[in-house]
Amino acid sequence: MNAVTADEIRNTLGAFRDPYHDADFASVARVGDIAIEPAEQGARVRCEVTIGYPAEGVRADWERRLAEQLEALPGVAEATVSLAWEVVAQQPQRDLPHLGQVRNIIAVASGKGGVGKSTTAVNLALALAAEGAKVGLLDADIYGPSQGMMLGIEPGRRPEIKDGKLFVPIKAHGIQAISMSMLVDENTPMVWRGPMVSSALQQLLTQTDWHDLDYLIVDMPPGTGDIQLTLSQRIPVSGAIIVTTPQDIALIDAIKGIEMFRKVEVPVLGIVENMSVHVCSACGHVEHLFGEGGGAQVAERYETVLLGALPLALAIREQTDSGTPTVVAEPESATAALYRDVARYMAARLSGRSGGAARAAPRIAFVDD
Repeated sequence: MNAVTADEIRNTLGAFRDPYHDADFASVARVGDIAIEPAEQGARVRCEVTIGYPAEGVRADWERRLAEQLEALPGVAEATVSLAWEVVAQQPQRDLPHLGQVRNIIAVASGKGGVGKSTTAVNLALALAAEGAKVGLLDADIYGPSQGMMLGIEPGRRPEIKDGKLFVPIKAHGIQAISMSMLVDENTPMVWRGPMVSSALQQLLTQTDWHDLDYLIVDMPPGTGDIQLTLSQRIPVSGAIIVTTPQDIALIDAIKGIEMFRKVEVPVLGIVENMSVHVCSACGHVEHLFGEGGGAQVAERYETVLLGALPLALAIREQTDSGTPTVVAEPESATAALYRDVARYMAARLSGRSGGAARAAPRIAFVDD
């Protein structure tokens, strides 16, 4: 029996197709140490493959499929493949310096209110955490902060102060969070002019003691006015997501959001189409209440992608209002799976800016016991 070679193993692993990059592992992943243990009935092979984004939801399936492909090679009796990930910092717009221990800041924005931007932001943050990332959430909607309630943080709870100058983010459902709703009474209106809002947001961002984050999700204020433009210019953003609904008027505003980020050189990672379809809970009838296919058309027109289409479902609203968003309330549900799929797709798109996982030469070990 011919002995399997490290090159054969590497080529086989490299041919695996990453659906989120739409590319082979050879170009977007890194094959780590390869251990080959020869035996009369065929070698036992152990190796690790590293990708550039968290993927706990598909890890077991991909490990199994990769091992099966190796075991199909002549000379391999048994294979074990471990899938790992390494999230690296991507360059923010206009060479702005990175923020402390935050590797990547992702802005979640919408051209108008009422499209489910905040609900998408909190579920996306929780989905990234479920996929294995270290995640923070900044509620940048100063006028209408809602993330405190969505995360189930009791009214009146305030963040601790570190060294007399830094807010310690409040932890909820495994993520770090800060919001204006945690600093003022929830019934107090923020009657501020634009410069005051911009200043307050920058303080929340820079004076919070974020700890070792792969991603900081920023729930941006709705719209594309002076405040949003100023924030997009001053916050070191690695990428942005536009949330819209299929309605024509919402799509028009989504286009404005894309154009805004283009002006400040922030890459748009993709579009999330919210309230895309309604499935009747009584009979299962599927209906596109607000139109169909609009998000995909805008994505194609502006050379980005549709990251996912989320349903119009009563449960999403009820769970978020109760402080346990869908991803944590029903982690095995179809809707939670959609959010996690969007999170993987978005994170893969971001990692693709640097070509995927960081490259390093593998170590090959031939073990002869």
